[in-house]
Formats: sequence, structure tokens, C-alpha cells
Amino acid sequence: MGCLLLVATIALCAPLITDDRLAPEVQKKIDGVFSRWDGTDRPGCSVGIIRDGKLVLARGYGMANLDHAIANGPDSVFRIGSTSKQFTAACMMLLEEQGFLSLDDDIRKFLPEMQEHTEAVTIRHLLHHTSGIRDYITLDRLQGHGDEYPMSVPETLAALARQKGLNFPPGSAHLYSNSGYFLLSVICQRASGVSLREYADKNIFGPLGMTSSHYHDDHNEVVHHRAAGYSPDYDGGYRINQTVLDHVGDGGVFTTVEDLARWDRSFYDGGVGNADLWKKMVVPGVLDDGKVLGYAAGLGIGKHRGAPMILHGGAWVGYRAEMVRFPEHKLTIICLANCSAVRPTPLCLAVADILLADELEPAEEEEEDTRSPRRRRNRPQESAEDVEVTAEDFVGRYHSEELQVSYLISRAGSQLHVEIASGEVVPLRVVAIDRFRASGNLRLDFIRDEGGEVIAFTLDAGRVRDLRFAREGNSG
Repeated sequence: MGCLLLVATIALCAPLITDDRLAPEVQKKIDGVFSRWDGTDRPGCSVGIIRDGKLVLARGYGMANLDHAIANGPDSVFRIGSTSKQFTAACMMLLEEQGFLSLDDDIRKFLPEMQEHTEAVTIRHLLHHTSGIRDYITLDRLQGHGDEYPMSVPETLAALARQKGLNFPPGSAHLYSNSGYFLLSVICQRASGVSLREYADKNIFGPLGMTSSHYHDDHNEVVHHRAAGYSPDYDGGYRINQTVLDHVGDGGVFTTVEDLARWDRSFYDGGVGNADLWKKMVVPGVLDDGKVLGYAAGLGIGKHRGAPMILHGGAWVGYRAEMVRFPEHKLTIICLANCSAVRPTPLCLAVADILLADELEPAEEEEEDTRSPRRRRNRPQESAEDVEVTAEDFVGRYHSEELQVSYLISRAGSQLHVEIASGEVVPLRVVAIDRFRASGNLRLDFIRDEGGEVIAFTLDAGRVRDLRFAREGNSG
């Protein structure tokens, strides 16, 4: 009996890592986390685990290319979406160190096109998503374009310059906007004289030996060991899901878990910029009213079961990514996926639960929102009780100068519909006087003149607010 107890105690105390590799029983548990994506008939992901500066796990699950039966591995190259933002932020810090700009510069110093806004937007506002500038991806979708639409950099810059308003006064609120980081790529080009890709190659990827990493600003470029992006189809299989978008800054970095391990080491031992680079990178943004944000420079700041963490996910077309760092434990977990159905954030946190099992606070019993480390917010429900609607008041065509498109409001009986720029016809649901909602997170607030006639509406679509559509044939 005593011998059995001794054996059990030794097993419980066995190290998680031996010879710079995970212990077999720990590896088996982690393989279980990713088992859904471990097969030759599906895309999957590559996973990296860094502990005390050492890459103790680097392996792939599922396939990098279903056409040619190539498996994912530690050297598979993935598009990492918004996880790229931390590299763009680092470039801004380095540009400031080198005297090319100040983070407190008005962006119009480098972007004179952005003159419609009377409020000063700074580079720091862009870094912290506190600029109020409308999200260009949302604007593009409101114009009827999909993810595969080949937007050019001048086209997107012109679209943002056409916007006559902001979502809110700069510095007064926080709202994630890809436009800010896209504009940072243009600012880098104009301040330094080289593209963001060239600048990052010289100042980050090159010095750190990240030889498989780059900003992908040419969708026709061949990338060795690239994992193809996929999304599920309606028959239980997968379809290729790529993009022709050449924008960088808000996304666009191609990399591997091996290269990201080199980036992670720089957090602890430097390697790029001066000694204060990472200190500045992780300082949370602060609103004008003094509220401290859970977002720093291209990095989210939060906690998981009491453990401080630094993280940023990414999602674009058939790719998903997450990189979570637990600095107090010198543990970083990376998941780069080539399927839109993979959810890297909860997968990374599940790995953390295994590796930090004895060091984390007990998990909360309430349901966790696995879409992000933040909890769900309970939004007030709008009610349409006792609201009478005269459908004919709203019927007509409405035009947005900022989007350069028109939407049609029509009715079938008493039911109102909106035909958006893509041609899709969406039913409208009344939620208050002159306020309607439609699928796709759209809210329409109609505006009347002094005589009570509907002359316009404003459109809210999440990361775009107060976009004005004037009724055609009406001066309003």
C-alpha cells in the first residue's frame, strides 16, 4: 500500500517539461485539445509553446494543403490577420525612436487627405483604437463588396478621406477599427520613405532571424510552405478561402510558430529597438476621462484565472490566429490555423489550463465567452411595443455621399425591407419610433424635417456609426 502511494505521489509531481520538451503525458493532454483538427481529411493548425524562452512544443495538426496532402508543421506559413497589429505598433515605436515621427503627431501631418475632420487624430489614437475613424472593412461591406474584393491602397485611402464624420470624438471612446492600423502603414511609408514591409524586414524580422516572416503586400507572390486557407462548405467538406487584398498594417503578416518564438524571446531579452520598446508596447491606452483600456499598442491586456496575459487574435478569410503570453510564468502559447472554423483563443487558454494547472485561480462556474477573453456584455433589449409605423413614410431611395452608394427602402404589405448595395434585400424590424434593425448588425434611424417628412436616415453597423443617407429628391 505504501509503495503504491509513493508511486502515485511521484507521478503527480513529475515535471511537465524534460530535456526542453513536454513530458509525454502532458503532450498527450495537449494533443487532446487539438484532436478535432488532427486528421488527413481536414485543415487544422500549427501550435507552439514557449516556456522560459525555449520552444518546448512546435507541431502541426491537420493539413496545410488538401489538394496535395501536405500536413501542417512548425514551418508552415500562415496569414495571421490582426495578430499582425503588434508588429505594426512596434514599427511605430521604432520610427519614433529613429526620429521619423512622434506618436502624438496629428495624422494630417502625413495624411493631408484626412481634412474632413476638425478634431485632431494622433498616431497614438490609431494605436489604441481611440481615433473614432470608421472601419474600412465595414465600409467596404456596406458598399456591397465581399472579402475577395480587390481594394487598392489608394481606393481605401480615398474612401476614408471621404468620411465627413467620426464614430466619436478622438480620445473619448474605444472602438476597434482596422482603419487605424491600415493608416499606420501609409504613415510608415510617408515618414520613412519605405513600405511597411521593407521597414519591418530591416528593423524587426531581419534582426530577429524571422526568415519566414513578412508583410504580404502582393497576393500573387509565391510563399514557400504556405498553408492554404479554408472554410467549411455545406456538405461537410472544405472550400479554399483566400483573399486578393494587398493591404497591410491592420493584418497581412505571414509567419510561422518558429518565427513567433523568436519574436517572443525579444519580449524578455530585447533584440529590436531600445530597452524601453516592449515597456511602451504594453502600456494600456487611456481615454480623455482617465479610463484605462484593456488594449495597449497592438496587444490586448487581460487576465485568465488570475494570471496576467498579453494577447491578440487574428481572423481573415480562411485563417485564424492567437498568441497568448503569460509574462509572470514565462509561458507563451501560439495557435495558427488555416480554417475559419478553428477558434484559437479558447484552444490556447485550454493549453494554459493544462500547463499552469497548479498556478491558476479556480475557473469560474459561469459560462465563458470563448470568442475573446472578455466577458459577454448584457445589451439592453429594444422593444417595439405600442410603436405604430406608417410604412409609406419610409419608402424611397437613399444615397450616401461618403459610401457613394444608394439603398432602397421598399415595402411588401406592412413589412419594410432595405435593399443594400450588394443587392441583398433584408427585412426591417421596428424597435422604436423611426428606428429599425436589420440582420447583419445594422440599425437605421430615420430623420424627419419640421413638417414630419422623412428626409434621411443614419446607419450604424458596429464599427461604423452615424453614416448619413439622404433621401433622393430631397434636399435633406
